[in-house]
Amino acid sequence: MITTNILVFIGGLGGTEILLLLFVILLLFGAKKIPELARGLGKGIREFKDATKEIKNELEESVKEDSKKA
Repeated sequence: MITTNILVFIGGLGGTEILLLLFVILLLFGAKKIPELARGLGKGIREFKDATKEIKNELEESVKEDSKKA
């Protein structure tokens, strides 16, 4: 749901608006900070995906154990 809302928001932007946003981000953070921010964002997303996979695996294992007991 959230991803859909983000995609709808981005889809409503034209090329000029996206370039303007990128320019403002560059001005605010500077060229040296942007790779660090992107790296941190990538690590955060990777940790989130790993955590969701771990939870999914634990749930699947518990369902398998419950079905073996029944």
